Amino acid sequence: MGEIVAAMATCHAPQLFTYPPDEDPAQLDATISSMRALGNLLDETRPDVLIFLGSDHLETFSIGCVPTFAIIAGSRAIAEFAGRKYDLPIHRDMAEDLLNRLVAVGFDMAYSEDAVLGHTFAVPFEYVLAGRDIPVVPFHTNVYMPPLPGPARCAALGAEIRRAIESRPERVAILASGGMSHYPGTWKYPHPDFEFDRWLIAELEASNHDALLALTVEQLDEVGNTELLNWATLLGAIGDRPGELLQYTPTWHHGHAVMRFLPARAAASSAATADSVKRKPYVFKNETHGFYRHSPASAYKLNKLLFEVRHAADLRRRLLTDFDRVAAEWGLNAEEAEGARAIANVGSTERISDNAAALVKAGAHPLQALMSLHAVHGEFKRLREELERPTSATEST
Repeated sequence: MGEIVAAMATCHAPQLFTYPPDEDPAQLDATISSMRALGNLLDETRPDVLIFLGSDHLETFSIGCVPTFAIIAGSRAIAEFAGRKYDLPIHRDMAEDLLNRLVAVGFDMAYSEDAVLGHTFAVPFEYVLAGRDIPVVPFHTNVYMPPLPGPARCAALGAEIRRAIESRPERVAILASGGMSHYPGTWKYPHPDFEFDRWLIAELEASNHDALLALTVEQLDEVGNTELLNWATLLGAIGDRPGELLQYTPTWHHGHAVMRFLPARAAASSAATADSVKRKPYVFKNETHGFYRHSPASAYKLNKLLFEVRHAADLRRRLLTDFDRVAAEWGLNAEEAEGARAIANVGSTERISDNAAALVKAGAHPLQALMSLHAVHGEFKRLREELERPTSATEST
């Protein structure tokens, strides 16, 4: 009978690849070190397959089609981000079996054989799998483009995944990629809810999974943690297991968390765990900011442009060097063009995220705005290096 031999959760911040100037390198190094510790669990448990619970940052599906749940059931898992590309084997037999079983029990799964995955997958591919020869089954959950599935629904999905695993022969590892608190592309980006993060970590260390599973999507949105829907699926798969925090780092915009759940070991008692039974429930403000909503249909061209920017280096270069022509070609109106000009000015602000507000005001989805800015900032750096490089004539003198 198959079994889950390893279960873990990790953040996947794109800054772990790009190391932008507004980050503390020591914080990024600490997160990467903890992610590598998760990789050591794979050496310890030697799974036959890794089920990877990921999501999309409007890199893969965007506004073309956004499935609630999807499985990549082809032969290869392709992920690209920040100039890096990954091509991993998919455990196709398990992927197809899970697809069929989940549909049979009422989950309307989508599937793709060749979807190109983004940094949710790429960053853990680099630092957790780290070249290990383990086939994967990539799952996608919609965590940013409402309507979203709730934590309880994700936990039910995880329970069905566990039943499917138990009917098969493989030793399985499960990795949930996402979290913790952050509000990419929104006005609240510099103000993560560290209080909620620390409260939930303590509850998970004390095996109180309902602390997450009983929440609503609106509550997760309030605290910047819709990515924890992947953690909810993981918890549904493993049952009543305590977690162990390996690392939590509060950066200026993001709570980086890395936890392990299986294999279980006697974790060192922490102050958070020791007094968890005394902790009061987290108090939500129920302000319903709605940080992540559907973008208005009127802003279709702008959001489509931002999606294409992520995948076309030539377009990124032209936005930096010939912005007015690109805006005219895409038929942007005055407000959209004014917002999109933030892309051309991506190198003029102290923080890349400072440029997102203009795009959001013009109708861009906040996350798509920020991720596009990161992509163009990489092109900006390459262009600057080219301009600063001595010409061959200069070098010969």
